[in-house]
Amino acid sequence: MNFVEELTWRGMIHQMMPGTEEQLQKEMTTAYLGIDPTADSLHIGHLVGVMMLKHFQRAGHKPIALIGGATGMIGDPSMKSQERKLLDEATLRHNQEAIRTQLAKFLDFDSDAPNAAEMVNNYDWMKNFSFLDFIRDVGKYITVNYMMAKDSVKKRLSGESREGMSFTEFSYQLCQGYDFLHLYREKGCRLQLGGSDQWGNITTGTELIRRTEGGEAFALTCPLITKADGGKFGKTESGNVWLDPRYTSPYKFYQFWLNVSDADAEKYIKIFTALSREEIEALVAEQAQDPGARPLQKRLAKEITTMVHSAEDYEAAVEASQILFSNKAADILHRIDETTLLQVFEGVPTFEVSRADIEAGIPLAELLVDKAQVFPSKGEMRKMTQNGGVMINKEKIADAYAPASTALLLNDRYIIVQKGKKNYFLLIAK
Repeated sequence: MNFVEELTWRGMIHQMMPGTEEQLQKEMTTAYLGIDPTADSLHIGHLVGVMMLKHFQRAGHKPIALIGGATGMIGDPSMKSQERKLLDEATLRHNQEAIRTQLAKFLDFDSDAPNAAEMVNNYDWMKNFSFLDFIRDVGKYITVNYMMAKDSVKKRLSGESREGMSFTEFSYQLCQGYDFLHLYREKGCRLQLGGSDQWGNITTGTELIRRTEGGEAFALTCPLITKADGGKFGKTESGNVWLDPRYTSPYKFYQFWLNVSDADAEKYIKIFTALSREEIEALVAEQAQDPGARPLQKRLAKEITTMVHSAEDYEAAVEASQILFSNKAADILHRIDETTLLQVFEGVPTFEVSRADIEAGIPLAELLVDKAQVFPSKGEMRKMTQNGGVMINKEKIADAYAPASTALLLNDRYIIVQKGKKNYFLLIAK
């Protein structure tokens, strides 16, 4: 597999230094990509870089994931208008381990293949570097003029930020440049990968290698991902879409991909899956013939949910998505976990009811009229029940005055009431 050709048709190349493709065709090459360890989970904004590493390894080359433990303590000024919070070492180490576990789903770290992936942390070689050694052994090779010419620096100094730029942040590109030099010396690393906002930092590294070692190193960046409507990719009303199920459940993760627009689905399926060009072209043709069937979104959601979580999590997410219109919905409701249940019915009117009333067998009409205002009157509920328009936990009820019982409680505390085809209500027993 030709790495550059593969990334080109997938729309994953923004800039590439001359000679990069020739280097990759000449021999197995080592490349690294930096990951900011500010959280103990990656989010989908990181996935473009991770997929670059995955394709790189598939092409027979050796990927290195660099955790920015030292640079994470500084904060990259690129495209940021404010200085970031600094992390302590214990937090950084915890975040590193969590991120490695997630990356292992994309990369082969553990085989004895010559191109097995590695993870490194720049804190390990920066922590004992004295300030005097750094400015003597690294700083003297890169001029202030060179550093000032970088877009990331110019934007911060041009007045876009009232706070200006601290010396700490100004030194960031030197630290990142030294990472590349260190990996060039210690690991034979010849290429750095990253997002387009990293071009200035990456080329500082190639320049440092040229000036200190007389060596040749390369750079390749991917475009920053956007949505067709101009909105920010990977952000929802509740914030980032995370890979860790503690922060974004597999159901919500699956729903994110399932609900992208047709234009975005065609772009994202190239970037976020390893499907072949032929498979993707067939799906695009299928989508053009029947857009309502949404084959692109369904396949995208399947591939990425399975890769990030598991096939079982994907199946459970699909099943939960069918609750509102599946003829097996009653069974599904009794199986799904509390988090998924609440997410499926997020935003529906909610009422708190007394668990004691339910245990006492209060009539349903009293529960749904007097205790929770699902119906305005018992007469209306009775009439709708007789017409088959009332469901509890997706099962029709025949008698409006049948007694309630704890058998109705999903996850031992919830009842889903459906009034007509589209009106849902959530009762919470307390």
